[in-house]
Amino acid sequence: MATGTDPETTADAGARTARGGVDTPSRAAIPARHLRRDRWWLAPAGTAAGLLAFVVYSTWRAFANSDYYAAPYVSPFYSPCIAHNCVPMGGGADWDWIGPWWGLSPALLVLIFPLGFRLTCYYYRKAYYRGFWASPPACAVPEPHAKYTGENRFPLILQNVHRYFFYFAVLVAGILTYDTVLGFRDGTGAWGHMGLGTLVLLANIVLIWAYTLSCHSCRHIVGGRLRTFSKHPVRYRLWGWVSVLNARHMQLAWASLVSVAVADFYVYLVASGAFDDPRFF
Repeated sequence: MATGTDPETTADAGARTARGGVDTPSRAAIPARHLRRDRWWLAPAGTAAGLLAFVVYSTWRAFANSDYYAAPYVSPFYSPCIAHNCVPMGGGADWDWIGPWWGLSPALLVLIFPLGFRLTCYYYRKAYYRGFWASPPACAVPEPHAKYTGENRFPLILQNVHRYFFYFAVLVAGILTYDTVLGFRDGTGAWGHMGLGTLVLLANIVLIWAYTLSCHSCRHIVGGRLRTFSKHPVRYRLWGWVSVLNARHMQLAWASLVSVAVADFYVYLVASGAFDDPRFF
């Protein structure tokens, strides 16, 4: 049967063997690097740009060590604040666990957990593998690397700690929920008030919980290793709910990433005096 490709010469086969990967003689000899005609590069390029923008912004804010608390709002980048050099937060999660010897930003002690959770997330792996490493850059577009070892070698084998970062992510989400509740106070600590910042923190924590619970590890914890769902109706119902969220894991990953940056930036604007937080009641 004709393949539509020109016969391969011995020299071509030798060159393909030297290159390896998808160019080895055991693969189909296709002269073109790929057969896609659409703008396949837009998705990985957009992903790389979005992730890079967040990395730059979060790095700046994490090392800033300022303008992260404007009563009653605290930036999600700095909560819980466990260092001695934290700004006092009325009733907030400012716990003096790390002594005066810590001279850097307290955000660096906390961000490792939510960022570790996202860095090892199944979706984000796909995103930055394609966006930054071109492994592969897109469907039906071969990667430029001669070898592929997957995640069975160091350092990528460490991605398996994702299931453990999930528990830390739940703990951090719980603390951020507490911070959101504290947002229903005024600057003096009196309850029964709500400002624009309250809504910003509320939207952020809803998206964070939705992303966290849509995690593949959460889905496995809730309903994994069950042989008969009928014998575990509660876990089956929870598994069904998590599965609905899991189907939107990518969208929730991006939405929560944007919301946490927006929440931090809002607190920064209020704390720096750029504008006053509008109060509704």
